[in-house]
Amino acid sequence: MNQLLEEVRAFDGVLELAPAEGSAFPEITWGDHFFFYAPDGEPPRRGQPYATVVTKNYPGDTLCALDRPGRRRLNIHVGTATFTELTGEHPRAAPAPRDYTATDAVLPHPVYRAQTWIAITNPATATTPLASRLLHAAHEAAKRRAERRRGRGVSG
Repeated sequence: MNQLLEEVRAFDGVLELAPAEGSAFPEITWGDHFFFYAPDGEPPRRGQPYATVVTKNYPGDTLCALDRPGRRRLNIHVGTATFTELTGEHPRAAPAPRDYTATDAVLPHPVYRAQTWIAITNPATATTPLASRLLHAAHEAAKRRAERRRGRGVSG
């Protein structure tokens, strides 16, 4: 995971929010990472991150057992075509039964699948190269969205 974090941090125009203990961010976000395309260094006023790394369960998001020691989940917004290609399912279809505690496997995000997010808990040998490609693609897609918004005179 650290290799992937370093890779994303090197993308042009990336903004990483990494709330730490005692920061102004909600305590539940401390230790997590949120990645945006924001070449001005300011968090977008509109839109979501294109990738996150979470280190714990959130309310309503416990299927991946992130409260177990050493578990971190990479989440990436991939779009409908890539989501379907990776999971074999349409993002809005009823989810197939699966073991969300699996590691080093691409899974539909347990909460945000309909928004075309995938999840990889503890990326390793099987998923790191794919995760790298998906992160690059998600960053470029976020960049295109930001440029379209700027072209329409919409900030953030």
